[in-house]
Amino acid sequence: MADSITTIVTALGFPSVESFIGLLLVGGAIIGAIVVIATIRPILDLFPFAYPNARVRARIGRLINEKQFSEILETENLEEFMNYLRGLPDYAKYVDRFPVEKALESQLAETYETVSKIAPTSIREPFRVNLKKWDIRNIKSLITAKDAGLGAEETLNLLVPFGEIYETLEALTDSETVQDVVAGLEGTEYAPVLEDALSEYGETGMILPLEAALDRYYLENMMRAVGSPSDDNTKLLHTYFGTQVDISNIKIILRAKADGLSYDDISPYMIQEGYQLREWKLKDLMEAEDVSGVISGLEGTDYGPMLSEALSEYSATGSISVFERVLEENLNRMARNFALKKPFGVGPMIGFLSRKEVEVRNLKVIARSKREPGFPESMVKEMLA
Repeated sequence: MADSITTIVTALGFPSVESFIGLLLVGGAIIGAIVVIATIRPILDLFPFAYPNARVRARIGRLINEKQFSEILETENLEEFMNYLRGLPDYAKYVDRFPVEKALESQLAETYETVSKIAPTSIREPFRVNLKKWDIRNIKSLITAKDAGLGAEETLNLLVPFGEIYETLEALTDSETVQDVVAGLEGTEYAPVLEDALSEYGETGMILPLEAALDRYYLENMMRAVGSPSDDNTKLLHTYFGTQVDISNIKIILRAKADGLSYDDISPYMIQEGYQLREWKLKDLMEAEDVSGVISGLEGTDYGPMLSEALSEYSATGSISVFERVLEENLNRMARNFALKKPFGVGPMIGFLSRKEVEVRNLKVIARSKREPGFPESMVKEMLA
C-alpha cells in the first residue's frame, strides 16, 4: 500500500511523500485563511461603525417624540414654550443664553459637530465638510443684516456660535455694508467665492448672487469630499448629498421661472455634479418656458411624479414653496430609508441628522406661532414637516 502511494506521488512529480503532504498542508492553510478572511471581512467592515452608531442611537432616543410635540403645541406663549425646552437637556443649555431661534440652531450645529467627530475615518471627510454650512449660514446672516442696515447687536443675535471662522465673523458684526463684510473675510476660503458675485450685487442690489455663490461652493466641496462611490457606505453618501445638489438646482430653476428669468440668468448658479440631473438635463430645464415646463422636463426622474402631484396646489397658490416642501420631504424619506437599509453602516448617521433637522425646523415653526397670540393651531400643524 505504501509502495503504491509512493509510486503515485512520484508520478505526480513529487520527490517524496513528505513533500506532497507538506504541499497539502500549505494548501489547506491557504484555503483556511481565505475562509477565515471571507468570514470576518464583513465584521471588520462593520467594526468602525459600532461606536459611532451606538452614540447616534443614544441621541435618537432623545429626539422629541409625538407626545412631546403635542405638549409643546399646547403651550400658551413663547415663555411657556421656552420653559418646556428647559426641561430637555439637549436644548436647556442654550435656551437661557440665546434668543430662541439661535438656541435651536445652536443645538443643531452641536449635533452636526458631534457626528463629524465620531464618524469613522473612511467617511469622516464629507461630515467634516458638512460643518461648513454653519460658516456659510453665518456669512449669509451677516450679509442679510448689513443689507438691511442692522446694527452690531442685532447682527450678533443672528449668528450661531459654531463653525471654523466664527470668531472672524463675530468681529464683523459692526461692519457697515455688505462690501465691508466681504472685505473682512479676506484670507478665508470664502472671500474669493463672494468677490466674484460682489459686482452683481452692486449692480442689482440683490443678495441672491452672494447666497447662491456660497451654496454652490458648499455643495461642490461636499461632492468632492464624497468622491466616487467605492462601497455601500460611500454609495449612500453620494446618493444623499447628490440629491441635495439636485434639489438645490431644481429650487433655483423653479424660482427663476416663476420670476420669468432666462437661461443666461440661471446658468451661473447651477451645480453640475448632482445625482440624477446631468448637464444636458439641467440645460433643458433652464430653457423651459415656465414652471410647468420645468416639471414636464423632470419626467423620467424621481422628482417628476412628486412635483407633478403638487402642480395643482401651485396653480391654486402661486407659491413655489409647495414644490420646495415636497422636495425636502423626499430627502427626509430617503434619509430614513438609508437608516433602515444600512443599519450597521452610515445609514443611522444620515437618518439621525435628517431627523434632527426636521425637529429643529418644527420647533422654529412653533416658536414663531407662539409670538402671535391666537395663531391657529391647525395652521401650525399644516406647516410642520
